[in-house]
Amino acid sequence: MGSLKIENVKKSFGKVDVLKGIDLEVRDGEFVVFVGPSGCGKSTLLRIIAGLEDLTAGDVKIDGEKVDHVPPAKRGIAMVFQTYALYPHLSVRNNMGLGLKQAGTPAAEIEKRIAASSAMLSLEPYLERRPAELSGGQRQRVAIGRALVREPKLFLFDEPLSNLDAALRVNTRLEIAQLHRRLKATMIYVTHDQVEAMTLADKIVVLNGGRIEQVGGPMELYNSPANEFVAGFIGSPKMNFIDGARLGETAKTIGVRPEHLTVDAKNGTWKGTVIHAEHLGADTNLYIDTEKAGLLTVRIFGVYNAEPGATVYATPEPGKTYRFGSDGKVVA
Repeated sequence: MGSLKIENVKKSFGKVDVLKGIDLEVRDGEFVVFVGPSGCGKSTLLRIIAGLEDLTAGDVKIDGEKVDHVPPAKRGIAMVFQTYALYPHLSVRNNMGLGLKQAGTPAAEIEKRIAASSAMLSLEPYLERRPAELSGGQRQRVAIGRALVREPKLFLFDEPLSNLDAALRVNTRLEIAQLHRRLKATMIYVTHDQVEAMTLADKIVVLNGGRIEQVGGPMELYNSPANEFVAGFIGSPKMNFIDGARLGETAKTIGVRPEHLTVDAKNGTWKGTVIHAEHLGADTNLYIDTEKAGLLTVRIFGVYNAEPGATVYATPEPGKTYRFGSDGKVVA
């Protein structure tokens, strides 16, 4: 079991309110991602769940039991940090088993768990190596393995891929997703990268300024954002926002995703000038300065050849625009 319930959790550092009343339920076996910009409170919330940070008010319950005053080692959690935090003088085997050894676990049981975890993470060839002899991706797998051998109720990941290069991020992200499917364990993952959130999560929690903006599945947030912040944060390239007054609309802001705009050289809704084209192979991002809607980003699938200075027309797909009121919320 590994359910989690957070009830009206608040955290202040002096006069600064970092968390302003968080309510959240995580079901057993879910993969939940906390996402948001720097300073939104996501890492602080994770540290409170882990017991590494005291809360100012509210309750944290794991499997229905309050753990507010339970020390981290007794909460049944295991945490993987942004920095690998491996002991440089210990082998991979000893790094993975150290926590169990300190807890008094029998040696035979330790070896059994190390063998199972290293097989799952393809670490068997490296068990006698030290961290300095491993790549960044291998070191991160060792950190995951060290958490895995503890057989926790909750796995907590604090931006575990941010120190890896782009290729390793993709590979390790895939490994974490496969690990979750095999273990069916409850995992809570913190990132500022919305691509990681979209590709890993069963459920995404979008935080901003110490509050939860929206909770939902990846495609739910993409298709039905609750407000302008979520609409702009989820999706890459980010949503275009247009001042409604420029288009004669009563709503304050009009939103349209780059992939929901089409481009034509002769006809369309908004006439504009190409100021830059990003050719990415599988698709093309056009930046168009339009007369009515201002600067727009258009994502075109495949290759689209347009020179800076060319005149084009951008047209939103029917039923694919969003309207936001002065409070930032979606207008029905």
